[in-house]
Amino acid sequence: MGCQLKVALLFWSLIAAIITTQRAASASIRIDFYDQTCPRAEKIIFTEMQKILQRPEFKNAPAQLLRLFFHDCFIGGCDASVLLNTGNLQDEKQAGPNLSLKGFEIINMIKEALERECPVIVSCSDILVIATRDAMILSGGPFYPVYTGRRDSKVSFLQKASLEIPSPMDHIDKILMLFAQRGFTARETVALLGGHSIGFISCAFIQPRINNDTNPDPYIGDDFKEEIRQRCEKRNSNFSMMDPQQLSSASSSSPFTSHFGTHYYESLTRRRGLLFSDMELMANEQTAAVVEEYVSDDGSTFQRDFITALVKMSNLVTLTGSQGEVRLNCSVPLNT
Repeated sequence: MGCQLKVALLFWSLIAAIITTQRAASASIRIDFYDQTCPRAEKIIFTEMQKILQRPEFKNAPAQLLRLFFHDCFIGGCDASVLLNTGNLQDEKQAGPNLSLKGFEIINMIKEALERECPVIVSCSDILVIATRDAMILSGGPFYPVYTGRRDSKVSFLQKASLEIPSPMDHIDKILMLFAQRGFTARETVALLGGHSIGFISCAFIQPRINNDTNPDPYIGDDFKEEIRQRCEKRNSNFSMMDPQQLSSASSSSPFTSHFGTHYYESLTRRRGLLFSDMELMANEQTAAVVEEYVSDDGSTFQRDFITALVKMSNLVTLTGSQGEVRLNCSVPLNT
């Protein structure tokens, strides 16, 4: 009974925090936006995500969608601009930070299912936000309400994405600045970076840390460097993903685990963060204090902060009402 009460209290504290955040959201987006126009929209998205996650090739879908969601909302708000593929080499997909994004086909599959039920009703931007939430739930994460009513951008923002999406090699001052420009506090920034606790990471993002002899990484010790090098050398391409079997079989104390939780922060306190930008959270007194707080309890503090910040991210909305469009195909703007 005590455990059930604790879970219930955590759930309602999460909901209370989310509602507080949502009050600041645009009045043009709301809960159950599609009640009249496509009442089964969210059920269809959830059902499609269940089917997708049962397929072996999409075992990393939750992490892929979370990253896709972040890269979309971080540039111009959640408007599905990152999904566009116009072929003119000016799409956000062409930006350096976006070249490794995955999960586009997942959104297209869900869009096709929705078009069969409610043609030209549900926006691609709403699909991405809801599908990300559902993938998190189906992976053991908590439920959180999602506002809907976003519209899709007709254009993409290559230059902005190239310059403003945080890099794995960024220092903490730049990371905090980029998040602050979008209204996020240092604490919310630390919470959102906890999304790095799920999924697999390409060796390409880590190679610069272990192969830079002229300017060695101050955070990485010889033992950890050798461990990373051996894992990456098992695959003969710097750009291939690390072996999923190795990752899934790693112990819960390893930074290579793929489940959602505070192990990401625990690895930082042991100087075993995989990315330079992750370890930079320990280089700032304020962010380091948040990291220490997240590892000091059963994970409930991190979970509360992560969900609240994630909802705040999803409420970065610029296109609603008659603005933008609702695409038929999430990769292609209308009238092209």
